[in-house]
Amino acid sequence: MIAMEGVLTAAEWEALGLSLRIALVAVLVDLPFAFLAALVLARCRFPGKAFVDGLVHLPLVLPPVALGYVLLVSFGTRAPLGAFLLNQFGIRFVFSWTGAALASAILTFPFQVRSIRLSLEAQTPGLSEAAESLGAGPFDRLVSLHLPLATPGIFAGLITAFAACLGEFGAIITFVSNIPGETRTIPLAIYTAIQTPGGERAAARLAALSIALALIGLVLADWISRRMRTLVGQ
Repeated sequence: MIAMEGVLTAAEWEALGLSLRIALVAVLVDLPFAFLAALVLARCRFPGKAFVDGLVHLPLVLPPVALGYVLLVSFGTRAPLGAFLLNQFGIRFVFSWTGAALASAILTFPFQVRSIRLSLEAQTPGLSEAAESLGAGPFDRLVSLHLPLATPGIFAGLITAFAACLGEFGAIITFVSNIPGETRTIPLAIYTAIQTPGGERAAARLAALSIALALIGLVLADWISRRMRTLVGQ
């Protein structure tokens, strides 16, 4: 433990722990909605599908600062929606780690949708038709067929989105500010270190940690995806 404490300072460990918590909450909250969106886009035909598809993937091209501003004016304590949530349910997103999780969830939502959708579209259409002919209803086919076969995409999407959450900066600092112990994630800690005289070593440590976490996430996502495809016979 002493050796580990010598690698990062207490504040840096705090930023790491907060980043991991925000990323975990973001991807787990996203998962059911991402699966539903992927299922609709992969299996359904309806007017305006291209628009819905574009809307789902909008966070990929939207400037994170712009999203942070939209969240700020929507969920701020003086905004109608933010004031309602605070007064009626005691929920406050602005200047809170939960707001950072919300911003991260929105920005990384397309990663999960795209990965799950690719897994669903790779499934043989005849399997669903065969299951339907044997009397399996929509829910039965979802649970016993589509969900298991989409497992590789689900895990790959989860890990990729998790890694992306760890690197989010613009939306978080715009929406929930840079509060030590509350919203200061690793990217914000790097920014703070750069702005602090003599903080170059801390910035270098945190940057190296960010690179390592991102690389581990990408490699792990690829390995799990290939492993799960082997297990489900894809």
